[in-house]
Amino acid sequence: MKILLLGSGGREHALAWKISQSENCSHLFIAPGNTGTALCGTNIDMKASDFEPLYTFVKNEQIDFIVCGPEDPLVEGVYDFFKERNIPVVGPSKAAAQLEGSKAFSKKFMQRHHIPTAAYLEVDATNIQEGITHIENTTGPYVLKADGLAAGKGVLIIANREEAKAALIEMIEQNKFGKASARVVIEEFLDGIEFSVFVLSDSRNYLILPNAKDYKRIGEGDTGLNTGGMGAISPVPFVDQNIMQQVEEKIIRPTIDGLQKDQLIYKGFIYFGLIKVGETIKVIEYNCRMGDPETEVVMPRIKNDIVDLFVAVNNESLKNKKILEDERACCTIVLASGGYPEEFEKGKKITGLEIQSLVFHAGIKKIDEDYVTNGGRVAMVSAYGKNIQEALQMANQTASTISFDGIYYRKDIGWEFE
Repeated sequence: MKILLLGSGGREHALAWKISQSENCSHLFIAPGNTGTALCGTNIDMKASDFEPLYTFVKNEQIDFIVCGPEDPLVEGVYDFFKERNIPVVGPSKAAAQLEGSKAFSKKFMQRHHIPTAAYLEVDATNIQEGITHIENTTGPYVLKADGLAAGKGVLIIANREEAKAALIEMIEQNKFGKASARVVIEEFLDGIEFSVFVLSDSRNYLILPNAKDYKRIGEGDTGLNTGGMGAISPVPFVDQNIMQQVEEKIIRPTIDGLQKDQLIYKGFIYFGLIKVGETIKVIEYNCRMGDPETEVVMPRIKNDIVDLFVAVNNESLKNKKILEDERACCTIVLASGGYPEEFEKGKKITGLEIQSLVFHAGIKKIDEDYVTNGGRVAMVSAYGKNIQEALQMANQTASTISFDGIYYRKDIGWEFE
């Protein structure tokens, strides 16, 4: 089968790495891809959201199906566009992708289908005073979420009441996050420990993939600014059978049933961002694709032929499949440019990269025979181990062999489980 993978990050390199291992994959193309995906297939110089040129390519190359990595093309309707042209896409329809594309949509969905989540208030220019009054009458911390996609930067957690009110005004009236914050969801602050669960859905059935936990803060001990993610572990040590049973019964199954009741087509990955508050599990957010850097620990732990699963998604026959999990733990450490997530320099020569096997490229460019940095998050170093501690030790060992000017990475990923 000929497959086209959309995207250009570490997540897409991990997906490309997994897809390229399949006996069912005769040729993998990636649009636009990166230096890592080029090791797994053929990169094509097209944007993941340029549907018309992509369709011409798909038609000319007789592509069998498309896998979409990032959220933007999904929210913009890549599934619907190619469905009309009889090309299967692994991903939700445009309507279903609103689970990630609109915080207000996802909140209403959870409320409608009795899925546990934080209490909230939806605010825009028409009721901004109601939002200010709500902040005045409640205690912090205050969670303000831009309704639309904001490249992972649209969530503010603010302890001070006056600062929260000012931030709400800035988001709505001063377009702090552009159109994404024209509407803001003010959420109840939940105090607990977070983790992520992923499923692959064919719109009727689902398979639960290995769980994971990522680490967003730039500083060790989970301090400092939020990032796109500085590392991840799988499996999550505290997520036992009882917790997974609760997650499936109260969150996963009602979500799949809700999608069917609302007649929303969903043939792809669903990411459940969860939080354990006491003994209760609640949904923080949905993503309509795999996470990054979680993909870099989840894909290595799936022993199945991933293309075989994607074919079952298209045929709505996932009920005949079973996920085979690698018993080993897997951890990933993100190598970042100095200064990230704020200002950083590009073009720093990278050494030690070419000798590694389980290193996924993200912000990397190739100039002649040299790899150089080309982004804030440069690469994700993944490793297996018999437990989390051993996997982290192996990942840190590999990370220490890779070098570039200003390299920064957290050495304490999984710190609370040591």
